[in-house]
Amino acid sequence: MNARLAVLSALLLVATSCRTPPPPPAPTASLDRLAAWMTGSFSSAAQAKEDPDFLDIRLHMARIWPDRADGVWLYVEQAVATAMERPYRQRVYSVTYVGGDLYESRVFELPDPAAAVGAWKEDAPLAALTPEMLVVREGASIYLRDLGNRFEGSTLGRMCKSDFRGAAYATSEVTVYADRLVSWDRGFDADGKQVWGAVKGGYVFVGGR
Repeated sequence: MNARLAVLSALLLVATSCRTPPPPPAPTASLDRLAAWMTGSFSSAAQAKEDPDFLDIRLHMARIWPDRADGVWLYVEQAVATAMERPYRQRVYSVTYVGGDLYESRVFELPDPAAAVGAWKEDAPLAALTPEMLVVREGASIYLRDLGNRFEGSTLGRMCKSDFRGAAYATSEVTVYADRLVSWDRGFDADGKQVWGAVKGGYVFVGGR
């Protein structure tokens, strides 16, 4: 009996060691995780309290058009904490799976930003709009890699053109965690000199769902 058990144990060990490793998570699962981490209300208040070079900024990202099958769509609104009724940035993001561990967040402008202020509070934000009514910001896509405990990426080179405050192009570097976002947006002139944006590093937005 002992010999038989030894043989069975050996066979089980061989079968286990030769077993094909489990497949990586399906792209849809990772996309859902990325969307969940990006959705919610965030604040840089803690960072601003520690370092006066950073402002207290409030960032809201709400899921829109959940029935669409062409990726995840988000309405994004950003404002200084003391002027929430006057957001300085309103966008729509379209987040899709590219391949491998890569995801793309395309950036769109709204046809009437003023009409959308505060839409993140609604049950069905921007329900009256469709993607065809938006204006894509060419070159502004952020490409994010799934690194397990975070998604990390940026825009590509000088592709995001900008004339804001004398800039020739803008860059965005983003890291998305389960409980926070780190976003570093900067503008550069034609010679590569920074003309706007944080100098020390990215804004740390704490919060989420």
